This record gives sequence, structure tokens and C-alpha cells, in this order.
Amino acid sequence: MGFVINIIDDDDDDGGGGNEEGEDNDDQKHVEDDNEEIDGRGELGERNNTSFTSVLNSTAQNLRCIASYAAKPELIFTPLIETHIQTAVICAKKLGIQLRFRSGGHDYEGMSYTSVMDPPYVVVDLAKLRRIDVDVEDGSVWVEAGATVGELYYRVAEKSKTLGVPAGLCMSLGIGGHITGGAYGSMMRKYGLGADNALDAKIIDATGRILDRKGMGEDVFWAIRGGGGGSFGVIVSWKLKLVAVPETVTVFNVAKTLEQGATKILYRWQQVADKLDDNLFIRVLIQSSNVPNTTQRTISTTYNALFLGDVNTLQETMKQSFPELGLTKEDCFEMSWLESALFIAGYPRTVPTTVLLAGKPAFLNYFKAKSDFVTNPIPEEGLEGIWERFLEEESPLMIWNPYGGMMSRISESSTPFPHRNGILFKIQYVSSWMNPEKKAMNMHVDWIRKLYDYMTQYVSMSPRQAYVNYRDLDLGMNDKNGDDTSFAKASSWGTKYFKDNFNRLVQIKSEFDPDNFFKHEQSIPVLPIKSKSQGFKRVKKNKCKKGRKVIHH
Repeated sequence: MGFVINIIDDDDDDGGGGNEEGEDNDDQKHVEDDNEEIDGRGELGERNNTSFTSVLNSTAQNLRCIASYAAKPELIFTPLIETHIQTAVICAKKLGIQLRFRSGGHDYEGMSYTSVMDPPYVVVDLAKLRRIDVDVEDGSVWVEAGATVGELYYRVAEKSKTLGVPAGLCMSLGIGGHITGGAYGSMMRKYGLGADNALDAKIIDATGRILDRKGMGEDVFWAIRGGGGGSFGVIVSWKLKLVAVPETVTVFNVAKTLEQGATKILYRWQQVADKLDDNLFIRVLIQSSNVPNTTQRTISTTYNALFLGDVNTLQETMKQSFPELGLTKEDCFEMSWLESALFIAGYPRTVPTTVLLAGKPAFLNYFKAKSDFVTNPIPEEGLEGIWERFLEEESPLMIWNPYGGMMSRISESSTPFPHRNGILFKIQYVSSWMNPEKKAMNMHVDWIRKLYDYMTQYVSMSPRQAYVNYRDLDLGMNDKNGDDTSFAKASSWGTKYFKDNFNRLVQIKSEFDPDNFFKHEQSIPVLPIKSKSQGFKRVKKNKCKKGRKVIHH
């Protein structure tokens, strides 16, 4: 059975539940009270109920994860205020129900709304929590978990043309989960990651408390800034630092095919991309395409760039550092920082910036993705091997994202995100398709796994690093039955995502969530000495006493 919960609130509470200092105040931080009761009466709806399906699909970014063969939640809960989330956590823990938390639905394996584990689960959909409070004088912004990157950028630009946020490139990303994985974007070489610029947060722990940075402590605040979502608690909101941006920035797209010397130019890009001016970010989008006026396929490399400055300064910088690209003034466009976010995300220049308030992606497809980090340039013969494999696939994509700059000056241990000094660039591999059949999925997934195997010789090793926000269950996962996973087993993916920081994450998790309530396929495990067994059972029409919220199934 599947159904949607709507909460009826009998008071006018508009959010709250915790004080700014994070003091342990039970009246403010707990939903529980001896005079309150949660009533679980109502009707059950089938999973194919129109409301259930529309809510489930509303922010699911990967069609593969909502296909007919994908697992569905027992129910979906959409909180309207913070205390509703507290209620959900307290009741779920009492009833032994596994929870998944979705802010924007961008988890690459759909772990915020689907599951490949055995226990039944409930989705807590944070889409209604989208408040954004910009404080120009303080140089910061509080943003709730369900707000998107695009909404955040728009609201900041509304208040100031010379302030921005160093966060993602995809405008429909939910801020809640985005920052937990690191959050890279086109200003990362100038200012670092979104997680590097997080000043505070509100998180709901396994006991239902709302904690700010002071309340959760520096260890937990360290862990949630790059340690991945769904392991420590429910992120309610983030306080992020605003950074300086010029009133006018410059962008460009320059495409080079194999016939135009793409291989040699890309080899050169690998040698210079991490050493360019910190104000210059040039990523490369690599796809297959058709040679004009023929049926012959080729490889197209598109250099997609943001420069925090004017076009004349950019021209001089490129002539000195990367003349091989042949950038001309006609290739460049000056615009505001907000407009540049749309440009980098691939929107046509005619699209107004108000599209960012829609909070929706431009398109959806079925896809499988993987990631790598590169520490030495891939030789030309290695690139040619990639081209051969690309031409075998229907719709392949690689995105090469440059590092260096501020990324090389921040310590590996400053946050759980360890991919810092020595990284030339990150690779994102994507295979996408539109055929809903499982056979099609298997074919495309097999292709990307073979490409990943081929790339082993050219990427980081011991460990072979991966980006946690490009979640990849091929790297390993927790026990399917929902039992606690051993540290040794979890290290198979934990060290790839976090390197030596994984050890500290496990220690913090074991202290902060010793019952391992917050878990999913690749959540941080607890140490055995701290773990208590916790079974999961199917949702029943039980009454969870205490709490005045009425839950309608």
C-alpha cells in the first residue's frame, strides 16, 4: 500500500522549534509533550493513486529511479514546518520505520525517494520548506532545505548585484542535500565549495531535537559539510556566506570536434586548467555528435566558461594561458552573475532569469552516472580510447571539471570532502536514455561500467576517488536487510568518497546517532561497540502517543 500524509496543524507556528544558540531546551526542540497526541486515523491509498504518484514523481530527477521496476515508499510525508519533521522522526523511531529525506531529488541513485534495501521506508519530502532570508549587511543567507540553487541565486541577486553564492551549476538542485556532499560550482576555484562557505545549519537529530551549529557541536557541523546526506540527521536549513562578484562577468562556449583538433586541445587543457587565474573556470562537456551534412559521428568537446571579470581582461588571460583554444571576442558574452548561472547551466540567452523560480529541471531522462578524479594528464592515446568507446554508445556524456585555485589551498581534512590539492580535474560520466524498459537500462549501465573500467589506468588510485554527490552503488552498499554494516565493508565506498576523513565520520556518527537510525544504502556506519540493533517493520495503523498533529493516511 502507498499513501500520502497531510498534517493538520492546530496552531499558527510558522517554523521555529529551536533557538539560535542551540541550547538544549525541551520545550522548543521537542514535539513530544504529555498533553499532545498524534492520531493515525484515515484512509489508505494504493500506490497507483494519482496523488501518491504525482508527489513521488514531482522532484524525482532520474527516471530510472521511478521506473516500474524501482521500489516505491510505503508513504510520502510532506512537512510544512520544522515541527512536522520532528514529529515524523519521533514516530518513525518509535515504530521502527526507515525514513528517506528528499530536498531536490537529485541523488543519482534516487536514495532520497527509492531503495534497493529490503526494509519498507517512508519518504519525507521537504519540497515545501523553501524559505530564503538574505542578509546583505551580514553577508549571509539562511536557506531552507527544499529551496533550489536557482531560487537561492535569484533571491540573492534580487538584494545585491555584487554578491553571490559559491554553489551548484544545476539550477534545480535542492540546497539541503547539495551542501551535504560538498556543492561545487563555477566559482569553486575562486571561493571553494558551498560546504566551505557554510556558516551554520539547523539539523534534526534522531531524538527529534532541532540543533544549530552550537547545539550540534563542531564535530557534527564538520561532518554534515561534505559527509553526504542522510547519515546524521535531517538538514532543515543552511546559513551560507555571500561572496563578492563583479557587476559584469564574462562567459563563453567554444566547441571543438575531432576534425578541429579536439584531442590535442583537450590534452593541453588538462595541463593548464588547474593553473589558470582563480577567476576563470573552464569546464569541458564531451559528447558524440554528427559531422555536419553527413551521417558520420564524431566527438564534440565544448569549453563552457565563467570569468569573474570583463571580456578584455579575459582575452588577455586566455592569450597568455590557453591560446590553443583560439578564443575570440565574438565567442564571449558579458552579463550579470545571475545571468551567467543560467548560461553555464545550458539555458538559451533569451530565457529570463525568472525561470529560476520554477525550481524545475529543463528536462528529465533515465541515466546512470559515475565519477573519477584525475591527478595526471590523460595522454592523447588514452583520449582516443575514450572516443572509440563513446562512438559505441547512444547518448554518452563526460563533464571535466577543473580544480586548482582555492580548491588546492584548502586542507583535505577541513571538511569531509577530501579532493583538494593535487587534483587536476574531476570527471563525471553519464549515460542517458529514454527507453523505459529494464533491458535498455542494463545495456546502458553495462556500457558505462566498461568505460569506467577502461579509465582505471588514467585516474586516481589508492583509493580511486569518487564524488559522494554523484552517488554510485557500484562502489558498494550497506547490508540489504537493513542491519548495521561493518566498518570494513563500508570502507569499500567510504574511502573513495572521503579518503582518511571516513574514519572521523564513522566516529562522529557512532557518537551522534549510536542507534544508526539515519541509514541508507551508503550511509556512514556506526562502530559495533556503539551500535544497538534496530529492526524495521511495515507501517501499520498505530497510534504514536504524544504530539498534537493529526496525520491523515
